[in-house]
Amino acid sequence: MSSNAVEIKGLTKIYKGRGGAEDNHALKGIDLEIPRGSMFGLLGPNGAGKSTTINILAGLVNKTKGSANIWGFDIEDHPRNARANIGVVPQELMFDAFFTPREMLEVQAGMYGVPKAERRTDELLKAVHLYEQADAYSRSLSGGMKRRLLVAKALVHNPPVLILDEPTAGVDIELRQQLWDYVREMHAGGTTVILTTHYLEEAEQLCDTIAIINHGEVVCAEPTHQLLQRIDEKEIIIQVAEALDAVPAALASFKATLRVGNKISVQINQSDSNVGMVLAAVQQAGLTINDISTDETDLEDIFLQLTSNRGAAA
Repeated sequence: MSSNAVEIKGLTKIYKGRGGAEDNHALKGIDLEIPRGSMFGLLGPNGAGKSTTINILAGLVNKTKGSANIWGFDIEDHPRNARANIGVVPQELMFDAFFTPREMLEVQAGMYGVPKAERRTDELLKAVHLYEQADAYSRSLSGGMKRRLLVAKALVHNPPVLILDEPTAGVDIELRQQLWDYVREMHAGGTTVILTTHYLEEAEQLCDTIAIINHGEVVCAEPTHQLLQRIDEKEIIIQVAEALDAVPAALASFKATLRVGNKISVQINQSDSNVGMVLAAVQQAGLTINDISTDETDLEDIFLQLTSNRGAAA
């Protein structure tokens, strides 16, 4: 059996245009391998193809061509087995207003054929902090509560792969932290987690591997630490005691600019590690250093660089 939880090869989706409109190539033959036990980030601008990919895996959208396997089962040849091994938390908050959380989980478990003796309804309600609201109508739940209930619904059949599609969009910081604490627990227990999010800092902190999709194509798919090394630059911000109206001559050989508040910004290559040379140049200029801070490359820098380049080329 493959060591990957999800394998996607040449996955293509074309929405036919109507009334002479041009066909929309939502996915252009993407390839992805998501290892078992990973916390995998799937990122991209709006309309990049993330949701289309997820909906194909969930069986909600038919692919045009290519293949996709979930836990070793082809979604076309073995659809029931593939869907039994995946749980999806969608973006949309869709509920029957007159069902309670307990009833929703029981119905969902029944749809997956989970025997009553093996259902974990109360356990899941407690895990997502909804046990006290177990018998309240869903229409009375807040947006954050509904979001947590969607997570519980996706887990009723204990799938080894969990997809979270923008799970923390529009929720407060406390709820976001609670949700991620629970997801970390599941991941530690062996669940493969696939995450789409607009919070790039969130993906950087949580995901061990990140793929970026743009215009229906995979721009990159790499371990997070490797991806962050793509831009080999660090910014050093030096605040000096003296007032400046120009970059000191001693710093002319560096990428240096002035900032408000007697600050000098210097761009250096992280691999060169020439911080000492910068500080020596500042002292050579006869300046008094009051404070030093650094700003290293983050996922947002990488994301903007990769998606902007592709957008310009398209």
